Amino acid sequence: MSNQKPWFASTLTIFPEMFPGPLGLSLAGKALKEGIWKLETLDIRAFASDKHASVDDTPYGGGAGMVLRPDVVDAAIRGADAKFGKAARRIYLSPRGRILDQALVKELAAAPSVLLLCGRYEGVDQRVIDAQGLEEISVGDFVLAGGEVAAMTLLEACVRLLTGVVGNAATMEEESFTGGLLEYPHYTRPAVWDGREVPEVLVSGHHEKVRVWRQTKAEEITRQRRPDLWNKYELALKKKVKE
Repeated sequence: MSNQKPWFASTLTIFPEMFPGPLGLSLAGKALKEGIWKLETLDIRAFASDKHASVDDTPYGGGAGMVLRPDVVDAAIRGADAKFGKAARRIYLSPRGRILDQALVKELAAAPSVLLLCGRYEGVDQRVIDAQGLEEISVGDFVLAGGEVAAMTLLEACVRLLTGVVGNAATMEEESFTGGLLEYPHYTRPAVWDGREVPEVLVSGHHEKVRVWRQTKAEEITRQRRPDLWNKYELALKKKVKE
């Protein structure tokens, strides 16, 4: 391992026992053990001021559900700042936030540290989001029971971009979203399975033909499945031609 300072993540949650969870396994877990990145988890309930460790209350204006209290969440964030230093990126996982995509993942992985606030119930009081300058990030257009799984998704996406986590750099260069396209199909042994054969070009040994096939398939899949990505890709190509 190099002398480079580890990428640091702190999470604030009412379920600290959920971490590291899957982040303690596979490549992310190995990198955690090797000190390529570091994870600290704080229990929001530890910052409650009453004997019941209350962290939520009913919403003003009425309605179903409960809302995480601004004073408790603020105390938890300040506690994280005091213990670990103020994080470079301070994030609240929220379905109304900016969608997490590979470009944003690269931004976050390039930052020295992140703080992730995991909401629960109906969410977090808006005042503490504003007061602490939290950026809201969503992992997709759906609703989860809390921010913990979303935080793990964000962390795993970032960690695998850190130097030394993924062994083969070529893997990173050809995967989905790199270059604006979804990835081409993959095949391995046996050459014939269930009556289905591996495409002939992939066993031809002709590297240029393989490259062209993969590029063509990536374009076809992106055009069919993600027209939004395909439109961006076409615009980027036209801009490149003009330059």
